Amino acid sequence: DNAIVNANKLVEMTPVWQKRFLTWGILIAVFGMRIIFPLAIVAIFAWINPFAAMHLALSDPDQYSHIIEDAHGPISAFGGTFLMMVALKFFVDEDKSVDWFGGLERNLRKLGSIRGFEIVIVLCMIIGICQFLPETKHASFLMSALFGLLVFMLVDGLGSYLDGMAGSTSSLGARGGLGAFLYLEVLDASFSFDGVIGAFALTTNILLIAIGLGIGAMYVRSMTIMLVERGTLAEFRYLEHGAFYSIFALSVIMFLQSLFHVPELITGGIGFSLIGYAFYRSIQHNKNEAAVKAAAGI
Repeated sequence: DNAIVNANKLVEMTPVWQKRFLTWGILIAVFGMRIIFPLAIVAIFAWINPFAAMHLALSDPDQYSHIIEDAHGPISAFGGTFLMMVALKFFVDEDKSVDWFGGLERNLRKLGSIRGFEIVIVLCMIIGICQFLPETKHASFLMSALFGLLVFMLVDGLGSYLDGMAGSTSSLGARGGLGAFLYLEVLDASFSFDGVIGAFALTTNILLIAIGLGIGAMYVRSMTIMLVERGTLAEFRYLEHGAFYSIFALSVIMFLQSLFHVPELITGGIGFSLIGYAFYRSIQHNKNEAAVKAAAGI
């Protein structure tokens, strides 16, 4: 789902920015999200400086991982909010011309004409989850969730602003590409939260975690480029829809993880099933379309 959604945005970017997504982007993904981000979380929640957090990671990895796991609630609130906004933004887009589940998606597009509709849905979700949290966790959950909403609005707004400027300047590729690049980096961060935390269940060695998650980040980016170059999203018309349904499901799960543990098998299984079914339905559509053209002698 990460690669498919990335490809949806990357296809709008110039080859120069696509290359930067693989070079600059991978540095940000590996060193920023897989190393610096966990250290920053530990520094904030343990009230220590980043160097002390690094020393803790190397000298007492068990305590380090314990602090990371304690921060899971606020992290899930940020990631769940951002990803839910990403998914809803796709479904309420008035310019979306292809529907997978026609009735549902057409109604969402109509509701999307109401300004701020997707924000209201996300805020209702945040308030609903808060009702089941202990009062001591309300503040951290709300602040993290609202920060996720703010970051989405800033990145999405910046992208629209830069794209608008690109239309009236000669630096179209650089300006439009920058907005999309920033959007993709924050999107990657939201996707990576669970991986960063879940990795501590396998090992407490921060270097192994960084290497393993870094390989995964590089694979996702390479797969994204492949999807763009081969035009896969255009060939399989419902694949993109499956990815966004998967992201919406993931965002709901991230919210629920603030209340209780959701096994990774369920999270991965839902995403795999939705994208797999979308792929199957896309193949069926292509076969039916080919049969109609053959019957018409086209």
